[in-house]
Amino acid sequence: MQKITTFLMFEGRAEEAMNFYKSLFNDSAITSITRYGPDEMGTEGSVMHATFALNGQTFMCIDSYVSHPFTFTPSMSLYITCETEAEIDTLFARLSEDGEVLMPLDAYPFSRKFGWTADKFGVSWQLTLIND
Repeated sequence: MQKITTFLMFEGRAEEAMNFYKSLFNDSAITSITRYGPDEMGTEGSVMHATFALNGQTFMCIDSYVSHPFTFTPSMSLYITCETEAEIDTLFARLSEDGEVLMPLDAYPFSRKFGWTADKFGVSWQLTLIND
């Protein structure tokens, strides 16, 4: 059966990003890491390929050894539905640290509480509070 998995490409910060993300969400873990060894294309010890889970959902990532003229863009984002005010407030604050707020956490016509941010790694996150 075909499976679609979100794949994130970093340039040297994949493991740091995975550890940060898993600290924010329950049922999260790094499930596998293959690292570059000596005399391989990437920096020794960096992530050649990894899988991790956030709230039970699987993601993949790498540290690209090639420098690209592109990075993450907000046109592709991870969307989080939060159940409580405390949850959305905490996640938005943590994900916004050293990042860029694209839409401040506020009430909008489509959500009583919503925020959009790019984290310190450049990954874009949209957070919404479940409407009762």
